[in-house]
Amino acid sequence: MLKIWSMKKEQQKQENADAAGGKKKKVTAAQLRVQKDLSELSLGTSMKTIFPNPDDILNFILEIKPDEGVYTGGRFTFTFNMTQGYPHEPPKVLCQQKIYHPNIDLEGKVCLNILREDWKPVLNLNAVIVGLQFLFLEPNASDPLNKEAADDLRASRETFRRNVKASMAGGSVRGNPRADSNNLSLIFPSRDDYIAFTYKRRGTLHHPGHEEKRAYVTE
Repeated sequence: MLKIWSMKKEQQKQENADAAGGKKKKVTAAQLRVQKDLSELSLGTSMKTIFPNPDDILNFILEIKPDEGVYTGGRFTFTFNMTQGYPHEPPKVLCQQKIYHPNIDLEGKVCLNILREDWKPVLNLNAVIVGLQFLFLEPNASDPLNKEAADDLRASRETFRRNVKASMAGGSVRGNPRADSNNLSLIFPSRDDYIAFTYKRRGTLHHPGHEEKRAYVTE
């Protein structure tokens, strides 16, 4: 009995010493691969990564601020989650804003083939990020998650552009809200950014089927 008690005390002392010395946990294969992917990222000035928990590299946020195309002026964030099965399993990616986009539904799911059937272990996070960036430059109406937005894009690119701008400003499209109008800071970095955007469009926003009206942002 004394021997067992002594062994337990010795084990506890070792655990305490490891904790006090900040002994690192074993790095998994998924973490090693994500570390490699992150070191090879090529992000332009319109994108950045955010790590809410610096010790957890399997979960991070990607922020995209498109500087070309119909989504120019917006700010969109995507959560990335990699399981311990990565890279044999694709990352799980969700958009955190409601967005009027043919390839992103209102729950934030993204229609990107390399996140589904075309994923291969040789692909990396940079490939996914490039794919997301391309969706903002060239929305794809042929493989939609949001059929309404896809129909608009096919019918008239100008109507689609107006609807995108209305939704980004917290308005509605055909009666359906497309952005969080109570927290537009998720889309526009600051009130000044939104005002500049609004003045650029002569201070007005067009809502299909409704009277022209001014929009405002709350913080």
